[in-house]
Amino acid sequence: MKATQLTPAQHAILAYAQQHTEGKITWFPDNIKGGARKKVIDGLFKRALITYDGTDWFIAAEGYDALGLPRPGPVALADPVIEAAVSAIEAGAKADARKKTTRDNSKQAQVIAMLKRPEGATITQICELTQWERHTVRGTFAGAFKKKLGLVITSTKSIDGDRVYRIVN
Repeated sequence: MKATQLTPAQHAILAYAQQHTEGKITWFPDNIKGGARKKVIDGLFKRALITYDGTDWFIAAEGYDALGLPRPGPVALADPVIEAAVSAIEAGAKADARKKTTRDNSKQAQVIAMLKRPEGATITQICELTQWERHTVRGTFAGAFKKKLGLVITSTKSIDGDRVYRIVN
């Protein structure tokens, strides 16, 4: 198998990332600025030497191969009990950060109050209260209530065939 050839600039960028930033691409030689940086990144990415995690560029496994270095292995957990506790705390913090509040006098607050009643509410009842269209109510359930507020909404069919929605505590 033929080794991947790197330009001097590509080698310098990958080597710096490996040695100084745990594989994160943060540094470029002084002569590579602006659009040239994008071209270097594009070239590395097209050759699968770097990968993008949604925010930052990192050396991919093939990038380590091209440098002639061993690929980094999975990070060992220090103590499984501590790691599990930290993960649980982080998950709870993310859930709390996602939860937003609703003003007490808003239509959303009125709909939430209806959904928290033991008898729940139908889309027709919510439309009458808010003057919203049916699709707006369903969109509010999916977007604002479930995704943004993190509420759990259930639906059941009543005897007369209407779907009744409730918020589960």
